[in-house]
Formats: sequence, C-alpha cells, structure tokens
Amino acid sequence: MDSSISQSQPSSRRDPVPSGKLSRRMGQALLGLALATWLLMGLGSATRVMNAGLSCPDWPLCYGAIVPSQQMNLQVFLEWFHRMVASGVGLATLVLMGFAWLKRQALPAWLPWGLSLAFALVLVQGILGGLTVTELLRFDIVTAHLGTGLLFFATLLTLGLLIWTRAGSKDSILPLRLGEGPFSVGYLPWLGLGAVLLVYVQSLLGALVASQWALHQCFAAGELCWVMNSHLLGVAPATLGVLAVAVATGLRRKRIPRLLKFLGHGSVGLLLVQVGIGVLTYRYRLQVEPLTVAHQMVGAALLACLLAFTVLAWQMRSRGEEGRWMAVTAEMTGE
Repeated sequence: MDSSISQSQPSSRRDPVPSGKLSRRMGQALLGLALATWLLMGLGSATRVMNAGLSCPDWPLCYGAIVPSQQMNLQVFLEWFHRMVASGVGLATLVLMGFAWLKRQALPAWLPWGLSLAFALVLVQGILGGLTVTELLRFDIVTAHLGTGLLFFATLLTLGLLIWTRAGSKDSILPLRLGEGPFSVGYLPWLGLGAVLLVYVQSLLGALVASQWALHQCFAAGELCWVMNSHLLGVAPATLGVLAVAVATGLRRKRIPRLLKFLGHGSVGLLLVQVGIGVLTYRYRLQVEPLTVAHQMVGAALLACLLAFTVLAWQMRSRGEEGRWMAVTAEMTGE
C-alpha cells in the first residue's frame, strides 16, 4: 500500500494537465504588458518629436547618474523616463519568462519558448536603444528600434491571446469569449495575416520617414522626397488589406462571432482615424507634436486590432478542424 501511494505521489506533483486559472492569469499579464508596451511606444514617439533623443548623452545612465536631478528639464525627463519605463517592461518580461519556465508543467509547452523569444526581442530592443544614443540617432538604427518594438509588442499580444483563449483545451475560455457556434471563419485568418504584414511594412516606412526627417527635408530642400513618397504610396496596399478584412467580415457576418465582427469592422474605424491624422500631420508638416505621437499610436493600435482578429480567427479555425477530425474519427471507430 505504501509503495502504491509513493508511486502515485510523483504523478500528482507532475500533473501534465494545464491549469486553466494559471493560463488565464498569464494571459492577462501578457496582455497588460502589451498595453504597457503600446504606451511605451507612444512615449518614445514623444521623446523623438520633442528632440529629446540625445538629452541624455550617455547610456545606460543619464549624465552618469540613475536620476539626473541637476540636469533635469522636460527633454531630459522624457528621455530618462522613457528609459525607466523600458527597463520596467524588460524586467517584467524576464519575470514572466522565468515564471513560465518554472511552471512549465502547468502551462502549454510553447509558452516558455514564446516568452523566451519575447525576452530576446526586448534585449535586442535595449541594445538598439543604446545604439541610438551612442550612434547619434543614426536613421537605420532608429528605424530598427521601432520595428523591433512593434515585433515585441505583437509577440506579447499574440502570446497573451493564445494563452487567454486556450484553444484545444478542455478548460478553454474561447467559447465564453466568442460564443458557441456553429461558426465558419473560412479564409478570414489568411486575409487578417496579409493585412497585418502590410500594416507592419507601412509602419516601417513611416519609421524611415520619421528617422530621416524626410518630410522636413523634402519641403525645405527637395531631398529624400522618395522616402516620403514611399510611405504615401504604402497607404494604398495597407488600406486595401484592411478593407479586404472588413468586406470579408461583412460577407461572413452570419457565420462568425460578434467579437470577430467587432475587430474586423473596428479596423476600418482605426484606419480612417489613422489616415485622417496622417493628412493633418502632412498638412501641418509635423509641427503639431501631439498629432505625430497620435499617428504612431493609432498605427500600432490598428496593427494590434488586425493581429487580434487574425489570432482569434486562427484559433477558431483550429477548433473547427479539431472538431471535424474528432467527428470523422468517431465515425470510423463507431463510437
């Protein structure tokens, strides 16, 4: 009897069944961290448009101190505070990664690896942030800094949505969030993925315009107009991608849940806001700083909306294919 008890104890301690409650908390933490990253990108944009990127001439300290109280002004504060928040996001990512590896037997096997990727991205982002200072805001480094930040943001959002919905698990909350079917997403995941890629590329083109101050250069000296024009031309494919998602969502409105309809149609609203802010930014030649900051933040929000649409659509597609496979298997085995 004692031997049987001793044999059963390890299996109880190493229960391979994932914990739904722990998964939901991890999902909430990841989504919260994604929100903090979105706000951090807005703070970074404000730092750039206020010409505060080199207000701290050294890195990682600022004027050789953790808190440069003697040199503190608005520009120094913006750069210093941006670094502090970025350090907090990096530390939070490290903590979540360590916790995921520690609790890996109670979480999906892919989550620790996904968080390891997120931590690698935030390390690269930190290095690029340091290089922007030491290399005096070199445009390619600044562009890579924003591009990596968007990738990190997208990774957190994807991991948070995947673990939050927990598709394919008996304790999945996907039905609670999306509603019970029957649903059929069809080609929506592919359209969403295409729109995400187009918007991301357009964001990189916008970062290139901002890092080279191409709008100012084009209007003042007729230089770098091709950089600005590439961003303007990029509006067309990105817009078509978003509209394709919205139209397809409307066509399948009776076969998809309300949340997907909200995200699909909501992307058009964000697109209209983004285009409107872009027109005003162009009209006032980047002289209104809040417009420039809003342009980047709305662009990131549009990317997040499309990414959430894509991830949830793929989750539903996976659930549907699993259900059909289980039905076929049951029919073949006579169960």
